[in-house]
Amino acid sequence: MRLDQAGRIPSRAGRLGGRLGALAAAALLSACALPVLPPSDAPVSDEVLASPSSAGKRLRPMPWRPLDVRADCRFRDEAGYTTRITLDVAQSKVKAFNADVDIPRRGSCSFHGPFTQTREKPSVQLRAPDGCTVDIFEQGKAVTVGFANCASRCTRGAFDYLWPIIVDRTNGQCH
Repeated sequence: MRLDQAGRIPSRAGRLGGRLGALAAAALLSACALPVLPPSDAPVSDEVLASPSSAGKRLRPMPWRPLDVRADCRFRDEAGYTTRITLDVAQSKVKAFNADVDIPRRGSCSFHGPFTQTREKPSVQLRAPDGCTVDIFEQGKAVTVGFANCASRCTRGAFDYLWPIIVDRTNGQCH
């Protein structure tokens, strides 16, 4: 019988535990490795937008189609969050956009020009001279209007509580 340095009989569980620990550490480190993804800022060609890619096992983009939506609506939820939006987009060209949002106990945000359209596809994008960016994109029957870098258009701290505005493309209602 073999003894360890302390004069004890080495257990099989101790040796097995050390091996399992090393295996668990290796698995944990390999899980931290990030997959290599194409840059998100890479331009998407018209061919890829027109028809889904046939690039092997990669996800295929939705075919692009011009965005058409018109809404002039007001919505108030149970908590008092109130949205008013005028939106007119035809063939991915913005004809009109303005919005006001009142956030209970937080303040309000106002999105009234000047905005310049900076992109038509794959989603519509508006940008103001102050850096405020408005992204307008479809998700099934809904059109989402999202805001980025727009804190200057809100009362202090309100932008942290601003939600995207959802417009139902079929009936022009918002929520």
